[in-house]
Formats: sequence, C-alpha cells, structure tokens
Amino acid sequence: MRQIASLAELLALPGQEVAVSDWLQITQERINQFAQASGDHQWIHVDAARCRQESPYGMPVAHGFLTLSLLPMLLATSIAFPPCKLAVNYGLNRVRFPAPVLVGQKIRGRMLLQALEEIEGGVQMVWEVTVEAEDGTKPVCVAELILRHYG
Repeated sequence: MRQIASLAELLALPGQEVAVSDWLQITQERINQFAQASGDHQWIHVDAARCRQESPYGMPVAHGFLTLSLLPMLLATSIAFPPCKLAVNYGLNRVRFPAPVLVGQKIRGRMLLQALEEIEGGVQMVWEVTVEAEDGTKPVCVAELILRHYG
C-alpha cells in the first residue's frame, strides 16, 4: 500500500505511476453477483456450458462494467490518501476494454496520476488506471477516473 501523507506529497505526483494493486481473482460467483445486480445476464457471462460450445473464449468472461466497477476498490486498497471529509467519484473521461477478463483470471490495477488540481474545498485528481490480467498480453481495461477529495 502506498502511503501519501500530505497534500504537498500528492502535488508532487502527477505524471507518475503511484501504485500497483494486489492481484484479485475474478470468480464465476463474482460475475454472477454482478449479473444479478446489473440485470445483465448475457450468456457469455453466466452460461459456462454454452460458452464452452459457442464462445470464442471457451469459458465465461466478466462484464466490462464489472471490471470498471472494481476501479475504486483497486485504488483504495493500493493507496492511502491524506485524510479528507468527503471523497467523491466524479466520473470518467475515457474507458476502453481492449481484452476480456476470463473467469478465474487474476487482475490488478496500475495507477498513474495524470493530473491534480486544487478546487474549491479540495482537490480533483485524474487517474489513468490500467487493469491488466495475469498472463495477459493486453490490458483488460484502461480508464481515466476522476476523483475529488474535500476538506
């Protein structure tokens, strides 16, 4: 876990890879829970038997939005920020899913702080998060995540 002790330390980090998360295994149970929560029960995610017969991957793949939804957790488990009163997920600038996440694969996030600016009452950070799969040749997700920390 990368410890960032102060705003001054954070202000020195734009343009740098700040942290790499631990590996997280993507299980069929997690995929099924996401399908239930999101209402996206497309067979390529939840029907292993059909995937073995019809999918180009031969097994289920995680929803792209499941991978995307893990970004805040990957960030929070790899970087300890200076204390703040409120942290807000402000949105995304760009998201791409260059490769699938196969059931059973492990993923991790690489966090590069692209930009940081002071805003009224806090700071806004733009993180380029590259999610890679263990033994993968391409990233499974690349996203610009905008976070705001207040007070």
